[in-house]
This record gives sequence, C-alpha cells and structure tokens, in this order.
Amino acid sequence: MAVEAITIHGRAVAVRQLGSGPVILLVHGIAGTMHTWDAVADDLAEHHTVVIPDLPGHGASESSNGDYSLGAYASGLRDLLDTLGHTSATVVGHSFGGGVAMQFAYQFPGHCERLVLVSSGGLGSEVNVALRAATLPGAELVLGIIAHQRVIDAAGAVGRLASRIGVTPPGDIVESARSYASLAESEPRKAFVQTVRAVMDRHGQRVSASDRLTIIGHIPSLIVWGTDDRIIPVWHAIRAHEALPGGRLELFEHAGHFPHVSDPARFVDVMESFLAGAGPTAKGLQ
Repeated sequence: MAVEAITIHGRAVAVRQLGSGPVILLVHGIAGTMHTWDAVADDLAEHHTVVIPDLPGHGASESSNGDYSLGAYASGLRDLLDTLGHTSATVVGHSFGGGVAMQFAYQFPGHCERLVLVSSGGLGSEVNVALRAATLPGAELVLGIIAHQRVIDAAGAVGRLASRIGVTPPGDIVESARSYASLAESEPRKAFVQTVRAVMDRHGQRVSASDRLTIIGHIPSLIVWGTDDRIIPVWHAIRAHEALPGGRLELFEHAGHFPHVSDPARFVDVMESFLAGAGPTAKGLQ
C-alpha cells in the first residue's frame, strides 16, 4: 500500500498501513524512516495490520513543534493509532524507537498489548561514539558535510558494485547509508541532532528505562539483538532480559544493529512465534 499523509495536530505524518488483523506498530530509530522495515512488513501483514510511520522530523513526516523528547514521540504514536481507529497494538521499536516504545508502554499501558525491543536504546549508557558526537556544538554543520550528495552517491556506487559481483552488502551498511541520505536536508538534520541531544550527551545515553522495566513487566515482551552490534552492545539486551524474566530474548548471531534487515526471515518467524504464544496484556485490551 502507498504511503499516506495524515494530518495530526496540524502537521503531516507519513504512514504506511497494510494487512488486516491484530495491530503491529513498527517504530524506526534516529535518522531512520519507515523503510527500515521494508524487508519484514509484507510478511508480517499476512496475519496482522501493520502500521509503519515516519516519526516527526524523519522521512516524509513534518517536524514537530520542537519537542523531540521520548514522551512527545510516544504521545504522537498514541494519537496516530487513535486517528487510524486502533485502540491498541503490539509496539515494536528499533534502536531509538525502542526507547520510544518503552515510553509508550509506560505512558499508555492501555494501548500497548505487547512490547518488542530491537537493538533498543534506553537500556544503558554505552552507545557508539558517532552518536555521542552529534551532541557536540557544530554537529549540524559536520553532518551536513557527511551527508553531502557526493558522499551519498559514492556510497551508492559501492553498493551497486558489490551487487554486480554477487556480494550482498551487510544490513548495517545499507541502513547506515539510508540514514546518511536522510540527513542531506536541513530539517531532518535538525530533528536528528535535537533528538540525539534529548536522550544523550558526550558521555553516552543519559535517559534510561532500566528503573522502569519492572513497571511495564506485566506486558509480554520480546528482545531481539544482533551479537555483533557496534552501535549498542548486546549485553544491554541480556541485562534487560534479566529484569524482565517473563520476557523472551532472541540473539541473532553475526548480525549487527539491524537484525531485522540482516535476517528478515528469522525475524518474522520469531515475531510470529512470539505473537502466537504471548497473549496481549489485559490492560492492552481496555
């Protein structure tokens, strides 16, 4: 299905909705777009209604009013579900989107049936140095240079060459190139920097949900992580799983920060198994 533009509070939100059945809400990460879920969306939609938005200031969605906090993003997702006529959903968040998903579960437990965290932020301070650098003065200028069209074109040429010689570029490389491309425009670049600064500083992530996991522990949870994640270390997943003993942990061997891109077939299988075996929380049905 084509991407729709839905107006919420006077601003356009880009969203793709496909399939039918119980709702799955897929939330991308910082500098990402809905397209990070392309490899799994159609398969998930065989048995579910899949809702995939661009977060405010990302992709084709307009920027917010300047509030790029986790709470503002979570509220926007709640408003999106309401606008689409959905009372609740299984919320799946990747990277920063995982932090948004946890905030959503905390703020709106009646709307969250299940929680899926994919290489999630918000579970510890450690994070890749490149993201920490975005908190420093002048980051927008530097990012403008990195995201220059010539750099993006060069990365694309490398990917096309790899394809011609029969080599499939790793998922992390493909998705990182998409992220750089999204920062070529000033508004997405501004949203990226402000979003990063809302949750981290030069030392790392400063917003953590670790002390709130017990509060949302009644919600069926699944944690998916790549063992070779270079952005957020895999031990964040292990520690979070220990705090959510009723949840499920799936580690993708040799996958990086985008396990749903590196092995989409396994990701869909894991999701379908989790959705079939974990009934929605009672609060999520209210």
